[in-house]
Amino acid sequence: MQTTLKRPELLAPAGSLEMMRTAFAYGADAVYAGQPRYSLRVRNNSFGKLEALEQGIGEAHEAGKAFFVVSNIYPHNAKVRSFIDDMTPVIEMKPDALIMADPGLIMMVRERWPDMDIHLSVQANTTNYAAVRFWQSVGVKRIILSRELSLDEVAEIRDACPDMELEVFVHGALCIAYSGRCLLSGYFNHRDPNQGTCTNSCRWDYKLHETNENAAGDLLTSGSEPLGNPREAGAVGTATRNRQQTVEGLALGGGPRHIGGSKVWLLEEGTRPGELMPIEEDEHGTYILNSRDLRAIEHVARLVAIGVDSLKIEGRTKSPYYVARASQGYRRAIDDALAGRAFDTRLLGTLESLANRGYTDGFYQRHHTPEHQNYLRGHSESGRSILVGEAIGFDPGRNLVEVEVKNRFAVGDRLEFAQPGANPEMQVQRILDGQRGELSVVPGSGRRVWLDAPADYDPAAPCFIARFLD
Repeated sequence: MQTTLKRPELLAPAGSLEMMRTAFAYGADAVYAGQPRYSLRVRNNSFGKLEALEQGIGEAHEAGKAFFVVSNIYPHNAKVRSFIDDMTPVIEMKPDALIMADPGLIMMVRERWPDMDIHLSVQANTTNYAAVRFWQSVGVKRIILSRELSLDEVAEIRDACPDMELEVFVHGALCIAYSGRCLLSGYFNHRDPNQGTCTNSCRWDYKLHETNENAAGDLLTSGSEPLGNPREAGAVGTATRNRQQTVEGLALGGGPRHIGGSKVWLLEEGTRPGELMPIEEDEHGTYILNSRDLRAIEHVARLVAIGVDSLKIEGRTKSPYYVARASQGYRRAIDDALAGRAFDTRLLGTLESLANRGYTDGFYQRHHTPEHQNYLRGHSESGRSILVGEAIGFDPGRNLVEVEVKNRFAVGDRLEFAQPGANPEMQVQRILDGQRGELSVVPGSGRRVWLDAPADYDPAAPCFIARFLD
């Protein structure tokens, strides 16, 4: 164990210049962004224009921050042929590193720009210290470890490779496939996730259908709809039964049962015979492929103690509010860990206020006790909030904050003004409209109102306003 704790970098996503600026304001040390053609984020990516990328890199360096350019696709030949020409102006902008996955592209960059730092993408699925040593031998500076590793495995890699920079994900969406190597979207829509055009097929509302068996042992859907939920319904297919996988588990107990008005099938996995797992389907469908989102803020102290160099937040397609609250929360967790302070459980509730599919700490800790699960659940449910506005102006004479409304709030609600330095709270005593007339409630977005500024409000700093739900 290290006697002096290393201060890890907090790395945040940037799908736009606004997100980048917000991330830096709320505590991030670095951001990552990519060109749509060579990164795994084509949609909601404003860095497709070289001017925006150059401006982002320049602003980051002026602020003493780092800017990493993502080029982590596994390209087909057409993109290989254009890669060097397209990357030449990007390299001239002097990004702090390229985040890459494909060995061929890495080789091309090492030959053309030997001084360019390369970080190995999580797409490369690095799960052991031997692989880390291999990538180190070919000049890679940092390894972004696979999401499928436990804390103990990360620690073992750190001990075996003490002079290699290591980065791990601590927050954001998780793929149902192994570290993002998914084929569902390419199969359904011909939009390849590994080329940056994923349609998140794993998060569609798949519906289960009863099946019939033909003489050949194939399973056929009994209805007119196909099994699954492709965007465009096609011909009903067949599935050959693998008898070692006990497909009969789909209808164990005499067909689907009904519990509380919802259909429930019992699934039996071939490697867990006798363990019946319920899949519930309501009027919205069933989410059999939809992973929960990663939230590992309770493990930050352990990751700091291990000596991980960078803690990474996923979410280049998310909002500035998302990157603000996530960066602020993990910044505080890192600072507390370095100072030897206990984990602040209120951070769990703060992150619960962000849109999520339910949280998991992924593979970091494989087996939680019921007591630990209850502990996390209890603290997650406290301090929850919803974004209701963003500060866009200030009247110093009247000490009023102008708010662009995002969601409903009313007189009597308890609000939190999330700012980089502090998060002052207050109960709403009055809401003023544009003519400074009083309102009792603001029904929703598309409006601008004025609120009294809370104590310790900083008019010079960005501010997102959230309403507490409890």
